[in-house]
Amino acid sequence: MTDDAWGDIRQGLLKTVGQNNFKTWIEPVNFSELKDGVATFHVPTNFIGNYVSQNYGDLILHQLNQNGADVQRLQFKVAAKTTAPRAAAAPKAAVQKASAAAKPAVSAASDNGDMGMTGAPLDARFTFDNFVVGKPNELANAAARRVGEGGPVTFNPLFLYGGVGLGKTHLMHAIAWELQAQRPDLNVLYLSAEQFMYRFVQALRDRKMMDFKELFRSVDVLMVDDVQFIAGKDSTQEEFFHTFNALVDQNKQIIISADRAPGEIKDLEERIKSRLQCGLVVDLHPTDYELRLGILQNKVDTYREQYPELQLQDGVLEFLAHRISTNVRVLEGAMTRLFAFASLVGREITMELTQDCLSDVLRASERKISVEEIQRKVAEHYNIRLSDMIGPKRVRTFARPRQVAMYLCKQLTSRSLPEIGRRFGGRDHTTVMHGVKRIEELRNSDGQIAEDLELLRRTLEA
Repeated sequence: MTDDAWGDIRQGLLKTVGQNNFKTWIEPVNFSELKDGVATFHVPTNFIGNYVSQNYGDLILHQLNQNGADVQRLQFKVAAKTTAPRAAAAPKAAVQKASAAAKPAVSAASDNGDMGMTGAPLDARFTFDNFVVGKPNELANAAARRVGEGGPVTFNPLFLYGGVGLGKTHLMHAIAWELQAQRPDLNVLYLSAEQFMYRFVQALRDRKMMDFKELFRSVDVLMVDDVQFIAGKDSTQEEFFHTFNALVDQNKQIIISADRAPGEIKDLEERIKSRLQCGLVVDLHPTDYELRLGILQNKVDTYREQYPELQLQDGVLEFLAHRISTNVRVLEGAMTRLFAFASLVGREITMELTQDCLSDVLRASERKISVEEIQRKVAEHYNIRLSDMIGPKRVRTFARPRQVAMYLCKQLTSRSLPEIGRRFGGRDHTTVMHGVKRIEELRNSDGQIAEDLELLRRTLEA
């Protein structure tokens, strides 16, 4: 078989696999020889050879035989640098989906269409369209969208951090999906810090560090999730540091996530902390009530497509948004269970059904905030004495903080209105009800009150 014949076959493969896959995997493959029924091809790296063999081997074999070549099997060899100049300019997408060869647990789920570079599977639900935006995550969402456009690198790295279930991984996946749509020419590698470490260790074991370095430093966008997991792993940190520097020097975009700020990650080398802090560091704050309610309403819209016959009683979403406050994953999981249960038993989702179905979740999410703690924090915030706030004086200086405290007690504790009234100098439950209603009205019309409530809520829930 001649090189011209291979060229014709490549054109057929281009139409079959698509332009992106062709550029990434087929274009770097060069025909070497056909001998004794074995077609030998030169490839830049073992990663590419393994991937092409596993994913396109049967197709290439079929095309060869269709074109008159008598081929029983394919063989891929890494070309020597002196005989194959192409290897020096190996495609930047070489690491895309290469986890299929490196780590079988990933390969089963890592096919994401024509996306240029995906080391770990992307969740189709985690897009910008499905990300509910509120004050706690507004900046993180805006920064992630800017990076997702694939334009000039303006801040490097983008570092997203926050607690469990606040949306870090959702935003990471959303960036990757958006880059696929906006800039399919870019080679994007998304993986967890654990996967980075696994591949590093495997490269050391197999004596393929040059392949590892070439692959990780040839990407256009590197995304590493949960970077705190490399803390304390000296050799992995060393390689991550050099990879980071190499990509920054080439003006390639880096996006990192962690569960805390760079300076707070224990056992992370100081030079890495410094590098991570040189870009844009964005905190995803704990969700507020409005954001949680928006997330639940978004989930209801989705579930109603599956369960159009289900009825949802007024007040259920508001109840859940108040009671499950720390983790969006728990909140969404509770909603999934609730809709599934109601569908199976054929009942309306009432407050009673919600409390019965989610009793364990609600118990686990029960706030341990006391009325006394709320009173103390509110008094400190407004710089008044605790005795004045719960005392009989009705001047505005004390009355408004008192109403704020009553409102927070109603929202953040399971105490009844009469119980709350007794803790505020023996006041009647109607007084508490009036105070709560007044603050609810002011929250929508008075920006200062809304800001005070949000700050106090975060302080108390921290």
